[in-house]
Amino acid sequence: MAGGAWIAGLLIGCAGEPGRMPSAWDPDEGDSSGVLDGGEGAPQGESSGAPGTSGGAATGASHGDDDGSSGEAMPMPDVPPADDCPRLQVQVAAGAELNVRPDASTAGEPVGALPNGAIADKLSQADGEVIEGDATWFEIQWNDVHGWISGAYATCTVEQPPQLQPPDGFYIPLECGYQTTIAQGNDGTYSHQGAAFYAFDFSVPIETPLVAMADGIVIHTYAETMPGDPCYDGGGPECFAYGNLVVLLHGDGTTTLYKHLNVVLATDGEFVPRGQAVGLSGSTGFSTGPHAHIMRMEDCGMAQCQSIPLEFVEAGVPVTGQSVTSENCP
Repeated sequence: MAGGAWIAGLLIGCAGEPGRMPSAWDPDEGDSSGVLDGGEGAPQGESSGAPGTSGGAATGASHGDDDGSSGEAMPMPDVPPADDCPRLQVQVAAGAELNVRPDASTAGEPVGALPNGAIADKLSQADGEVIEGDATWFEIQWNDVHGWISGAYATCTVEQPPQLQPPDGFYIPLECGYQTTIAQGNDGTYSHQGAAFYAFDFSVPIETPLVAMADGIVIHTYAETMPGDPCYDGGGPECFAYGNLVVLLHGDGTTTLYKHLNVVLATDGEFVPRGQAVGLSGSTGFSTGPHAHIMRMEDCGMAQCQSIPLEFVEAGVPVTGQSVTSENCP
């Protein structure tokens, strides 16, 4: 399964090698305020005493023993302070990534990157290079990625990383209340045959938001076809590989494909809840005009695999020419 490798710069924007989001960007502004030697940060959440005490001293009246004799004040047990910042959540623009550095500065080459919304374990923190007015850096662990991220793009959280569950159904990949028609259904007369037998084409104008049909994790993206490219406004079979796309992995082990995008709004490794936009529709790749090409697929490890039957919660299995209305309401 492709999870997405992350590339240079503090933030990643557009364009990159196939299946990857494009090259990253580092803010030029920001003075270096120094990196603590060895990346050691100040401990967080220190407490001056046990809960319910003042200044760390136990308080309260003495208690008698069972035999009626007078007892001394009971000592309070040592209770470790609660960590109000056990994890960090990445907050960057849609379609961007936050690079992970070997120390608290942008000087070293990235050791990985985190997608927007990722929740990583916080190991320590320190002052380092100032980024957008913030000198705080956090040492984090996310899956197998270990290093430092700028506090300018991360906030403390007590939330746990989301876990994929089998979806309770798949919803139309359009915003809540959006109504349109099916331009081509399953077993279509033009292109829905073979691997694409169970595909649906939704008739939508350019740059209509396409949203996740169920909770998923992004496992493939392609965002290289840009205005002016030969396959940007559609083309024949020679343009098949150049349609911008997003693929989500779902909790039941299946995937969904969103293709012919003008704009990709998701990043490899990102968790996308149902109803959140993954891209804006277009006509990139093998396409005769603006539409959204949607499939549910087997997970074969590639961006485009064998399609499998897809039934929408609000519309069943619509046919060519049928009007449908999205109830994909988060």
